[in-house]
Amino acid sequence: MDKFFVDIRSILTTTPARWQRLAEALPEELVQRPPKLGEWSALECLVHILDTEAVFNFRLGCFLRGEDFPDFNPDSEGSPAEGKSTKDLAGELDRQRQESLKALETLSPADLERTARHAELGPVTLRQMLNEWAAHDLMHTVQAERAVMQPFIQGSGAWQVYFQDHLVE
Repeated sequence: MDKFFVDIRSILTTTPARWQRLAEALPEELVQRPPKLGEWSALECLVHILDTEAVFNFRLGCFLRGEDFPDFNPDSEGSPAEGKSTKDLAGELDRQRQESLKALETLSPADLERTARHAELGPVTLRQMLNEWAAHDLMHTVQAERAVMQPFIQGSGAWQVYFQDHLVE
C-alpha cells in the first residue's frame, strides 16, 4: 500500500480508538465542561468530528464522480451536543469510520490527483482533502483534550507556569 494511504489510514484509524478510551475513562461532566464560555467542550468536539464524518464521505464521493461540493458550516449545520452520551457517540464514530476506511481502500494513487471545486476554497485535490481529514481529526481531538485539561491546570498551583501554552483564559 502507498505510504500516503498508510499515513492517512493510521490517523483515521486511531481517532475512534482515542475517543472510545476517553469516553470510557472520563466522567461525563468533565467531557461536557467547556474550557471557557464560547469554546467547545470535549463532547462538542466529538459531535463535530462525527458530523464531519458524513461531510468527508460526501466529498469523497464528489471527487470520484467529478462533482464540486459546498462548504460546511458547523455553526449552522452541526448537530447539538446536548443529551448525547460520549460513549454512544464514540461508538457511532467507530462504526461510521469503519465504513469510511472501507471507502478509502478503493482509492488508487492516481485518484489522489482528482480535483473538485470547494464552494469557499476553490479548486482542491483529493490528496489535499485526505490530508485535511487527518489534520481535522487530530486538531479537534487535541482541542477536546485541551478542554479536559483546564480544571487540572487551574488546580495545579505553582506548576501552572508549565502549562501557559495550554491554559484557556
